[in-house]
Amino acid sequence: MELPLKPRAPIQDLIRQGDLLALLKKAGEFHGHFCPYVALGVRAGYLALKALGIEQNLGMEEVIAIVETNNCFSDGIQVVTGCTFANNALIYRDLGKTAVTVTRRDGTAVRVAVRAEYNETFDARYPEAAALFDKIVKERQQPTAEEQAELSRLWAETSYAQLSVPQEELFTVAQFKIQVPAYAPILASVTCAVCGEKVMETRARVRGGQPICISCAGAPYAQLDGAGIAAA
Repeated sequence: MELPLKPRAPIQDLIRQGDLLALLKKAGEFHGHFCPYVALGVRAGYLALKALGIEQNLGMEEVIAIVETNNCFSDGIQVVTGCTFANNALIYRDLGKTAVTVTRRDGTAVRVAVRAEYNETFDARYPEAAALFDKIVKERQQPTAEEQAELSRLWAETSYAQLSVPQEELFTVAQFKIQVPAYAPILASVTCAVCGEKVMETRARVRGGQPICISCAGAPYAQLDGAGIAAA
């Protein structure tokens, strides 16, 4: 079987065609379900790429996305821009804002942020979906099968609805120059003297002249979870 050399070509074709619905479907596959903020991430990523004239991303850090939230919005950004944590092109700043800055390697950047007034009026726009979301997701009440199915249906409808809201109602957009982070270094690995597993040299600790991984050393480390970045 011949492997494709440009695996993102189908997504890049959808970006050129301006097919937001098809891009949202791709994002839903990645995210696991449809929700409005995934759709907003799709639109924000698309808007930034078009503003910068970017038509392809090989995932080699030629395009960088800086997200300011770890909510659903960021999955839409990853799918559309092709910038991910694993290809070192997604930077997470724990600022708690539904916003992204997409930049070329030369520092030409576009920041797209969801308008505060849109956030504030969201529940009033979609009251049924918001009420079920509050019950099932925010309050973690055990839903009936019917309630879970209804939330999925309403959330998908709400997600699709974000594609037709006028851009000026959704986002603020700013273009500027930034200092782009250096390319990710290729780091050496060492073997932990306790567990025998490989660990990045820069993450190892030294005990008795031997490299020890953070886990075996019982040392603190940073963790990103639903609450953001914290010491663990």
